[in-house]
Amino acid sequence: MVANHQNQRTINILLVGDRKVGKTTIILSLVSEEFPENVPARSDDITIPADVTHENIPSNIVDFSAEEQSEQDLIDLIKQANVICIVYAVNNRESVQRISSYWMPLIRQNSSEIPHPVVLVGNKIDLVEYSTIDNIYEIMERFTEIETCIECSAKTLKNITEVFYYAQKAVLHPTAPIYSLENADLSEACKKALIRIFKICDTDCDGFLNDVELNHFQSRCFNAPLQPNALEDVKMVLKKNLEESSDRGVSLKGFLFLHNLFIQRGKNETTWTVLRKFGYNDNLNMSKEYLYPSIEVPAGCTTELSARGRQFITNLFNKYDKDIDRALSPNEYQDLFSTCPTPAWDYDLISCMVETNKEGWITYQGFMSQWALMTSINLPKTFELLAYLGYNIYDNGNQLSAINVVGKKEQRSVYQCHVIGASGAGKTTFCKSFINKRHKLGEPSSYTANTVQVYGQEKTMILKEINVRSQSSESLAPHQVLCDVACLVYDLNNPKSFEYVARVYIKHFAEEQIPVLIVACKDDLEEVTQNYLVQPTGFCQKYKMPPPQRFSLKTQPRKDLFVKLTTMAAFPNLITSGSIGWWKTGLSLAAVAALGLIVAKVLNSNQKIR
Repeated sequence: MVANHQNQRTINILLVGDRKVGKTTIILSLVSEEFPENVPARSDDITIPADVTHENIPSNIVDFSAEEQSEQDLIDLIKQANVICIVYAVNNRESVQRISSYWMPLIRQNSSEIPHPVVLVGNKIDLVEYSTIDNIYEIMERFTEIETCIECSAKTLKNITEVFYYAQKAVLHPTAPIYSLENADLSEACKKALIRIFKICDTDCDGFLNDVELNHFQSRCFNAPLQPNALEDVKMVLKKNLEESSDRGVSLKGFLFLHNLFIQRGKNETTWTVLRKFGYNDNLNMSKEYLYPSIEVPAGCTTELSARGRQFITNLFNKYDKDIDRALSPNEYQDLFSTCPTPAWDYDLISCMVETNKEGWITYQGFMSQWALMTSINLPKTFELLAYLGYNIYDNGNQLSAINVVGKKEQRSVYQCHVIGASGAGKTTFCKSFINKRHKLGEPSSYTANTVQVYGQEKTMILKEINVRSQSSESLAPHQVLCDVACLVYDLNNPKSFEYVARVYIKHFAEEQIPVLIVACKDDLEEVTQNYLVQPTGFCQKYKMPPPQRFSLKTQPRKDLFVKLTTMAAFPNLITSGSIGWWKTGLSLAAVAALGLIVAKVLNSNQKIR
């Protein structure tokens, strides 16, 4: 497999061919810039310095000699090569025929899944008075990995440097992945990549790249905007060939046509520069380095979207919310993720995890909550989606600027609450009420996420329902315990329900610093005495926790419960050991925060009056 040129240290160029075709002479003529009188059976390996190539990459030239090396040596050299030059003599018909009968089958047999690019080199043109390239076209059509054919003369030095230029170009800007000679058109993989690029650059989503969008694209890819005359030339070419009006800009059809034209004119580097700027490697897959930048998250820290990241996601939402109803319909959602291999999340799945409108469409608040959830629990997925959606293009960097690594809880904006309780206690109903939904059978997700206002600040709370494997065991795995706040749920109408959460608390949370809130579900039913040594209220007093909070979906859902849980997660230091009076402290802080907002509004009004 050919490595991505951006990560490749050296291009290995292998010269093969029949005896006496001039392989060694070509190499020696390049090095000495004169025809050698004495030619050895094989040349030593030669390195072309990096500063000779535009990409600043050195090339290593390897000669093969059937006199000194075995066929196994040849096979090993083929496997190590990045590009292979098959040298033939223009005055030797048998050496031309052997390209198809021997050399190409051998190279194919010993190539990886991605064929080696091949350059045909016709040597000794000083011995004939005609071009033989016409006889080579049939071979090139048969073997699509052949990039080009060039005729040269080691004796007169004609086109000697060009041989190695085209060999380097075959590695750095290969034709086969981006163009189909058989169809005389862009390859399907190339079209797919360019369509994604076009959609990313079409910032107003109108199906055209206007002058501003074209200049941004040009600056991003080639570090300079289009000159006015060049922009008009592009439009004239499109108008002449596609009869497209230039008033609105370049359409997708025109964008693809231009790249087709570049390749047909031998300017592969133009298309490859664009593809690589948008993250593609030589196989037209997104490179891992582009998708997943390296990041270190210390123990005890979490990851959240930064202000830049949130702004990018907000702009993306607004771009595809075409009816401006602050919600994404299934079609709008599909369009938004059309630059990704697949939609980020199943629409039906996330609609039961975050807030939706009356039609069941994901709202802006729900969309942002889903991103917060993913960034918290699956950062690589966030990196991947940001890359596919074009974040790197607008930021001129990578996805790291879209992420904050946060340690102190007071500085964070996303928290995780584990909802724990026996089967049937009401955990799922409690979690679904957080996003104003009723539980439907078969919903697979254990997460719900929504935003909460805490002391005038917007926080995102993630509820994770912890499923109990056995009612007889209160043992939880470490990852089921570790969270910012725990919500222990029991059914006040079931006398056996509280015992489970009581045992869970004693075993896992009594000695921990994790805040805990106990919630009595099904408050619309009759409360019964719990079959436990201590009743819930007494249990909370004994362990110096806030009293049990009552909840029922059939009565008015208590949103204040989620505010309390979020406040406990954000400010755990307010809950001192034995401080049941935390609620009073919380109320005092809330009053102070509210007063601060009022004062700020008054001051702002006074400034406006002045």
